[in-house]
Amino acid sequence: MSIGIHLVGDLKGVAPEKISGSEAMQEVMEGAVKFGKLTKIRSYYHQFSPNGVSGIILLAESHLSFHTWPEYGLVALDIFTCGPSENAESALEYILEKLSPTSIEFKRIERGLEFPRGSQKEKLLEAVV
Repeated sequence: MSIGIHLVGDLKGVAPEKISGSEAMQEVMEGAVKFGKLTKIRSYYHQFSPNGVSGIILLAESHLSFHTWPEYGLVALDIFTCGPSENAESALEYILEKLSPTSIEFKRIERGLEFPRGSQKEKLLEAVV
């Protein structure tokens, strides 16, 4: 167990039209937040000229961020949550389904291994009982 899960990936071979504009990427990322049952605080998307997008969604659980290079069919993706790992994984699955990369370079990092998720809640419950 750890305090959080950090999913970092390069999504390759994504159709340029899917990752060129901020509206399309906003739809995918906001959908991922909902599908992953994550808690959005605020989001920001920046449209580059002539194309390409960067964005970040601040979550109560941490963040989801990305940067696109349509000319290479590349999306650099970062999902970090301190909630259940299934939520981050569901958000990633949603993004992969919508963007359909031909390949993925992916790392799963367990953050804060010395601080297991739920340990503070369990300690509080023990103190009450």
